[in-house]
Amino acid sequence: MDVDTRLLRYFVAVAEEGSLTHAAERLFVSQPALTKQIKQLESLLDVRLFTRSRAGMTLTEPGRALAERVPALLAGWDRTLRETRQVAGQAARVLRVGFMASAANEATQRIVTAFAGRRPDWRAEMRQAAWSDPTAGLAGGDVDVALLRVPFPGQEALRVEVLFAEPRWVALPTAHPFAARDLIPFRDLWDEPFVAAPPRTGRWRDYWLAADERDGHPVRVGAVTDQPDDWLNAIANGYGVALAPESAARFYARPGVTYRPVSGVSPTRVGVAWAPADDTDPVVQDFVRCCVESGPPG
Repeated sequence: MDVDTRLLRYFVAVAEEGSLTHAAERLFVSQPALTKQIKQLESLLDVRLFTRSRAGMTLTEPGRALAERVPALLAGWDRTLRETRQVAGQAARVLRVGFMASAANEATQRIVTAFAGRRPDWRAEMRQAAWSDPTAGLAGGDVDVALLRVPFPGQEALRVEVLFAEPRWVALPTAHPFAARDLIPFRDLWDEPFVAAPPRTGRWRDYWLAADERDGHPVRVGAVTDQPDDWLNAIANGYGVALAPESAARFYARPGVTYRPVSGVSPTRVGVAWAPADDTDPVVQDFVRCCVESGPPG
């Protein structure tokens, strides 16, 4: 019998979290989709793996037996897959670098140039990810290293070196009354509709809505987007406002969208991240050193 490893990963997440809701947030999927996948796995195995109740998801005896063995199986497969991709990358002399939005801002070019100087026979291949994957492909092994916005879901399972911080500003429709202000207190934005990342991104979405910095005031969501262009269109069309790094005013300037400083909200940080298995990979570590030594933008 062949079982998709995705189903096993979903099973492990639910087993460890004991909750479909928390597991769905961790996996960046919707709860109904996760429920469907768990039922599919139970159907394939012809075994009931969980007892469902208001208290959450409790493993059955067969479920516990599976939960004891699957993590090692998946770890072995992930290691094999990563090593296979690394061998392919080494043969082509390509380091796959995932990134979100503007990556490390103006420092990105310095990092890539420094890496080329340190490893002249290698090429850093930049791969931009959608906001639905805040690890930019790193968690799934699709890239070797990533330039990311901190914090992000799954951060605790990876190595992260923070490079610099920058303020969070707000992006508004140019016709918005607040667009004429020099500085906007975040409290004044609490009742505004916000353009948000997809719900399955969990804590990533909450961070860019500053959900924990509203004194319990509920968030209004006016639109949901997954790509920078869609995000800009939603703001320009008046569907909502959005928190953004200060650098977005430079990298994502667009007619109809105005960026303004915001007070009363914490800054965002940019970091370089890699898998613990690559602590001894000399090429990955050279790239990390280039990131640290390049310093902040400017």
